[in-house]
Amino acid sequence: MAIPVKLEVFEGPLDLLLHLIEKNKIDIYDIPIVLITEQYLDYIKKMETEDMNVMSEFLVMAATLIDIKCKMLLPPEVDEEGEEIDPRAELVEKLLEYKMYKYMSFELRDRQVDAATVFYRKRNLPKEVSGFVPPIDYEELVGDMNLSKLHEIFKTIIRRQEDRVDPIRSQYGKIEKEEIDMDMKVLYVRAFAQTHKTFSFTKLLEKQNSRAEIIVTFLIILEMMHDGEITIHQDDIFDDIIITSNES
Repeated sequence: MAIPVKLEVFEGPLDLLLHLIEKNKIDIYDIPIVLITEQYLDYIKKMETEDMNVMSEFLVMAATLIDIKCKMLLPPEVDEEGEEIDPRAELVEKLLEYKMYKYMSFELRDRQVDAATVFYRKRNLPKEVSGFVPPIDYEELVGDMNLSKLHEIFKTIIRRQEDRVDPIRSQYGKIEKEEIDMDMKVLYVRAFAQTHKTFSFTKLLEKQNSRAEIIVTFLIILEMMHDGEITIHQDDIFDDIIITSNES
């Protein structure tokens, strides 16, 4: 009396091959083609299906395995660069691609199952609350009145420079691009600070000859303050800002 054997159902020949590789704990990049082909053909013999479309897919893969097995018995072929061509390479690539999509489908299925157990409550906030935008306190955002005062002095100096420009004569003549040597300007400001030790910010800016020089000097002062080369203090909110050099 024959013992009935129930075979696992696979979605296709690649699914069966992947099962055999995992079952035998085989490195997918180094498939023992003889062993896998024997186990694959053994499964085909035990298949009971009348669907010729399904059966033809498994038979095509069986022919592919036999073809690879034959190629591996022959001397290895080489490519244009002189490297040996592995007859299993194309099969391995297909298996890896199938394995990626298979496990992606598992992940999507798990997420679908998890999503079925999650319930969301629709937002129910009053319009006054959902549309509220907290006001911005710029003074608190700056957090340092010195910087605020520094900005005011900067704008004042810029306005003075604009007042010096003749609105009629400035429209005549050749306009040339003003170029400032940044390195020389940094040396000048540092030398000024070391020479005067303590001086007003307004006095430094008034010694500049153009709007571009004022902007560059302003940026250099901010950088020196950030690096700790100078200290800035202000006795009163409307007083001038005093700069003190920290260099000995």
